[in-house]
Amino acid sequence: MSGRLLAIIRKEFIHIARDPRTLVLTFVMPLVMLLLLGYAATNDVRNVPLALWDQDRSAASRELVEAYRAADYFRLDYEAGSDAEIEQLIREGSAKVGLIIPPDYGESLVAGGATAVKIVIDGSDPLVAQTALAAASQLGQSASVRVVTERLAEHGQGGLVLPIDVRTQVWYNPDLKSSHYMVPALIGVIMLFLSVVLTSTAIVRERERGTIEQLIVTPIRSSELLVGKLTPYVLLAFLNMVEILTIGVLLFGVPIAGSVPLLLGAAALFLVTPLGIGLLISTVAKSQQEAIILSLFFLLPNIFLSGFFFPIAAMPGWLQAITYLFPLNYFLTIVRGIVLKGAAMAELWPQVVALVAYGTVVMTLAARRFHKRLD
Repeated sequence: MSGRLLAIIRKEFIHIARDPRTLVLTFVMPLVMLLLLGYAATNDVRNVPLALWDQDRSAASRELVEAYRAADYFRLDYEAGSDAEIEQLIREGSAKVGLIIPPDYGESLVAGGATAVKIVIDGSDPLVAQTALAAASQLGQSASVRVVTERLAEHGQGGLVLPIDVRTQVWYNPDLKSSHYMVPALIGVIMLFLSVVLTSTAIVRERERGTIEQLIVTPIRSSELLVGKLTPYVLLAFLNMVEILTIGVLLFGVPIAGSVPLLLGAAALFLVTPLGIGLLISTVAKSQQEAIILSLFFLLPNIFLSGFFFPIAAMPGWLQAITYLFPLNYFLTIVRGIVLKGAAMAELWPQVVALVAYGTVVMTLAARRFHKRLD
């Protein structure tokens, strides 16, 4: 190895050592990706939230409910009092499955007859719905076999027809098309990515070229400079949103069941946070490369822990709690609720309030730091 080559290698190591922040990010990024993918990248769905309407409240119905609760596929979170309440819980996303037991359930089984149990499933998330559909049918068949076995033991006859008929019904995405689930979510992911990366790198690029100083010495106010820098990226984000919706409807047949104005308003509210994050990054990063790396630290957890790729129901409990720290999680619930379920403000207000709080805090911090850097 020549001395010239060794000198170049030494020089590069010196450059790396003089930029400790980039060096730390380089080693931390693989660790973050490993942890995120290691825990979040799973399709093994468990503890799907279930709403129960037990109209019978007999020993037999309690036995059936206990069979569903004992299985780790479902988690009994709500006890409803009507079909409308079941629909409301599923529509707002609080429950993914509804179990409805008829009033004559126990009486029919005791009389040696058959009865039907209705199970409604939220099909807006095909992976969770497929798991819930298979598990619900399997648990119903197991309960039927148990009843037949008991009849054989008591009376010496059980019959050829299963006594419990589990009738499943999938709402909102009955064909369980993954495109109906992914296309609306792409709106949030692309808006997030464009807003954070473009905002952070654009302002850093101005600083690298020295043009930000030229703007500062002009009569323009810092607030005007801030709005002027952010407005083009807001327009670009909305154009991308319209583009995705149009292609999704025309090419993939994704239905828009809810209000488009509500969707646009929620998107505008969501944009406040990634624009604020991009602005914050621009006040910290010294180069465009560093801005992109810092942006990835915000983008990767949002994408992996928002339910975009992997269902939140499949994640460990402690990781599910962490998902509430990321704004994309709330926006995906809103956009999927509006597009697939036709959800209104009455069902989506918790997510809207969360985005308002998140956006207010982030944009306030970003604006103050941006003004301070300009001063």
